[in-house]
Amino acid sequence: MTDRIAIGRDGEDEAGRFLKRNGYKILERNYRCRHGEIDIVAMDGDVIAFIEVKTRGSDRFGPPEGSVDERKQRHITRASMNYMAEKGLVDRQARFDVVSVEVTGTGLCASIIKDAFEAVE
Repeated sequence: MTDRIAIGRDGEDEAGRFLKRNGYKILERNYRCRHGEIDIVAMDGDVIAFIEVKTRGSDRFGPPEGSVDERKQRHITRASMNYMAEKGLVDRQARFDVVSVEVTGTGLCASIIKDAFEAVE
C-alpha cells in the first residue's frame, strides 16, 4: 500500500473518531454509486451531513479543504442525491461538510468546516 493511500485511510479513521467525539452518528463510510463516492455520511442532530475528508501530510499544496473544487462538489452533490433517494430520505435536511485532517509531528489533527459548500448541479 502506498504512503498516500495509508495516509488517506488513517485520515478517514481519524475523521470518524473526530465526528463521533463531536456528536455525529456515522451512518455509512465510503458510500459509492455511479456518480462518485462520499467519504462519510452521518447524522448531526436531525441533519444528514455528507462529509468529504481531506488529509494532508504537509501544507505544500495548500490546506486540505482547498482541494474540494467545483468538480468534486458536483460529484458529491450527485452522489448525495442518489444516497437520499436510495434510502428514502429525500425529505430530510442535508448539508455538505469537509473534515480536514493534517498530519503533524505528534499525530493527526482534525477540524471541520460545516456547510462547506452548497449543492452544485
